[in-house]
Amino acid sequence: MAKTPQRMKPPTAAKKLGVYLPATPPEFQEAELTRDDLDALQTNPPEWLSLLRREGPHPRPTVAARLGISISGLARGGITEPLTSQQIRALLDEAPDWLTHERSVHASVLAEEARLRERKNPGDRRG
Repeated sequence: MAKTPQRMKPPTAAKKLGVYLPATPPEFQEAELTRDDLDALQTNPPEWLSLLRREGPHPRPTVAARLGISISGLARGGITEPLTSQQIRALLDEAPDWLTHERSVHASVLAEEARLRERKNPGDRRG
């Protein structure tokens, strides 16, 4: 007897694809995908997915990563809405004080995490 493939809800699929769900096409927002469907989208992304990944709007984790800050840093900086790639580039070019500060804080946190990992597992250079 064949197993029924496990299905994931659209928010889960969007998160795994790294896209902002409300910006996806209605058929994606209404469909439940299997792992095979998700793999197919990853391997051979349709134009809408490539465009969303390239231009946005992007979900908070992607915005934070592209800015080099934490998601909490986004909130502290007053960024509560998804941003496009163009808006992210503009913020990086402007380099407001809050962004410079949050980038510094985030870099310090990452350095401390790496130091603790090295202390716990000497010789392990995973990032």
